[in-house]
Amino acid sequence: MKLGFISDLHLSKNTPSVTEGFFKFLQTAAQELSHLYILGDLFEAWVGDDDNSELATSVIQKINHATRNGLEIFFIHGNRDFLCGESFAEQSNLTLLPDPFFLNFFDLKIALSHGDNFCTEDLEYIEFKKEVRSSKWQEEFLQKPLNERLSIASNMRDASQKNNSSKEVSIMDVTQAAIEDFFEEHHIDLLIHGHTHRPKTHKTNTGTRIVLGDWHETGWCLMLDEQQQELKEFIL
Repeated sequence: MKLGFISDLHLSKNTPSVTEGFFKFLQTAAQELSHLYILGDLFEAWVGDDDNSELATSVIQKINHATRNGLEIFFIHGNRDFLCGESFAEQSNLTLLPDPFFLNFFDLKIALSHGDNFCTEDLEYIEFKKEVRSSKWQEEFLQKPLNERLSIASNMRDASQKNNSSKEVSIMDVTQAAIEDFFEEHHIDLLIHGHTHRPKTHKTNTGTRIVLGDWHETGWCLMLDEQQQELKEFIL
């Protein structure tokens, strides 16, 4: 049994090389891995399961094909694609997971998360997340025409990039206190997350935290089996 963990691909029509790299990765993963966990932000934006764009259709088809070849795929929502719903999951033949999600792997108790919940100093983002994750906001948003939703998502993305450019980098990273509290509360050995785009393995007295990297010219995948943990970077 071999597990793979990826996040923060931010697939969009503007990044065709990343999309093609992901499709090639899926082919390899279907041969090398038993389980693949996607820990959020697979898409740069997802405005609803009725998205019938070429990108959405292709990604769904490729994921479905990989699962039909024996790869079990699981998905945790990110801050960009939290509207991926049951229809998306059914068409892709993958399983949606809560954030955080816990699993036991041999002698390890592992927690999986997108990671944004640990960025407790980014108060502006926390308030924004509360708004867009509410059932009322999502219901009203999904009732809008697809083209209007796409326009809103584009404007929100531009605003986010502008706001982030003026923030201290440390504010957008996880806080040590949040990480320590999480380890102590859940008694885990290993935490795996993305979101911050700062790939690294952190070993502390409380356990190990592995941060996944985002995909651009290279991709990142954590490979985990009973013998080792390997955070791999590879050319797309």
